[in-house]
Amino acid sequence: MLKPILPQTIRAPFARYSHAIEVAAGSRLVFCSGQLGIEPDDAIPPTVEGQAERCFENIRAILAEARLSMADIVRINAYVTGREHMQGYMAVRDRYTADPPPASTLMIVGGFTRPEFLVEVEVMAAGAADG
Repeated sequence: MLKPILPQTIRAPFARYSHAIEVAAGSRLVFCSGQLGIEPDDAIPPTVEGQAERCFENIRAILAEARLSMADIVRINAYVTGREHMQGYMAVRDRYTADPPPASTLMIVGGFTRPEFLVEVEVMAAGAADG
């Protein structure tokens, strides 16, 4: 159902992601709002890895509610507050994503609504129309 697009005529991806993912016609699409690394009890993990794990666990719960899984993610947009957070975030992302890896963009931003937030992750997922 998901087909990675990796043209041989352009540079290979810098990390574990696909340049594009083709979604089969008739698929259901789910767009997740950006998720922050905040626990249900309002605790915020102090590290980017802890916050990224919480982001992806939130996404897992949202997708499950829509009868989808992490394997259905076709696109990730992620935002970190500094270059020093890129590797930690990417290590967590790679543990949570399936093959083929989704299309992905990672941006460095000036900050979020609260200074303790280090990462925000939003995804688009696609699943069977009868899911």
